[in-house]
Amino acid sequence: MKIKLVNPNTSAEMTAAIGLAAREVAAPTTVVDAVNPAMGPASVESHYDEALSVPGLLAEIAAGERAGFDGYVIACFGDPGLDAARELARGPVVGIAEAAMRTATHLGRGFSVVTTLARTRGRAWDLVERYGVTRFCRSVHACDIPPLDLHGDAATKTIIEACHAAAAEDGVDAIVLGCAGMADLRAAVLAEVGLPVVDGVQAATLLVESLVTMGLRTGDRSEFAPPPPKPFTGMLRDFGTG
Repeated sequence: MKIKLVNPNTSAEMTAAIGLAAREVAAPTTVVDAVNPAMGPASVESHYDEALSVPGLLAEIAAGERAGFDGYVIACFGDPGLDAARELARGPVVGIAEAAMRTATHLGRGFSVVTTLARTRGRAWDLVERYGVTRFCRSVHACDIPPLDLHGDAATKTIIEACHAAAAEDGVDAIVLGCAGMADLRAAVLAEVGLPVVDGVQAATLLVESLVTMGLRTGDRSEFAPPPPKPFTGMLRDFGTG
């Protein structure tokens, strides 16, 4: 099985760390290829960043289709371009926010999200509603660390403190890490917080594996059928369909 994990930002360092986290849980026979687009924002910290990350992300999905990948993970907690990617791909496409939140619902009556910047909390709440987990999500906490600054002892300490606060204030059964850049911090947070800690990168990787193993893919009879063929112009001329 071949899974393509796409980090929608252009940070090669973050992509490498995300790939390692995914491979830790993937089956020995599963190949996980972690990539980032050649174009797009250095990190995704706003609606503007998210919108401009989507063309590069979709280019990677299209390339994956040509290379014969079985499924895809979108490794950004905003799940950018998820619906469009599902139109392009033959196999399943899973976003890490959806995978993490749904996984957390299996672990108790409530979870809280610990994310990066406070300005991204609204997007997290939008996805809570979209994925039908409103009654499970108690809160979304921000540690106010930009995605590219998540590593180092000081950042790890701040994230752990935010997780402790979420556990104490919200009375939850699980913590969801709200950024792909936190994937390699899960073990450290788990050791300190003492609650189940869900990383969406690993959750999404295992979910794609399961869907492919069961022979399941996105239904394409209506909304998720391949996009109608048409030409594109200007900077998007190479994205034409058909």
